[in-house]
Amino acid sequence: MSSTSRKQQTQKRHRRLRRTLCGTAGRPRLAVFRSNNHIYAQLIDDDAQSTLCSASTVDKELSANMPTGATCDASVAVGQLVAKRALAKGISQVVFDRGGNLYHGRVKALADAAREAGLQF
Repeated sequence: MSSTSRKQQTQKRHRRLRRTLCGTAGRPRLAVFRSNNHIYAQLIDDDAQSTLCSASTVDKELSANMPTGATCDASVAVGQLVAKRALAKGISQVVFDRGGNLYHGRVKALADAAREAGLQF
């Protein structure tokens, strides 16, 4: 049995990922954070240390017609929304940062929806 908790394992994977991933103004980082009840995505310019745009299941336009934010359907909606907001700002190329989570389930659903909506990564 592992002595580290699941959260610590996720944080360790995220630190390992972030050694190589870096977002720039031309190609920002699409960072995904998944909690038990919600999912959040934001485009980050690491050079300027600023968030360019974001979307989550807590947003008023998504949470109004969604019973829970902890489903793959909710992740798809967040992926489409963050892609729409990015394209509105002229951003089409991003670097995907899964935040230490496994590329599976809700994280994969968000990524696939963002790709279908027009983001390239």
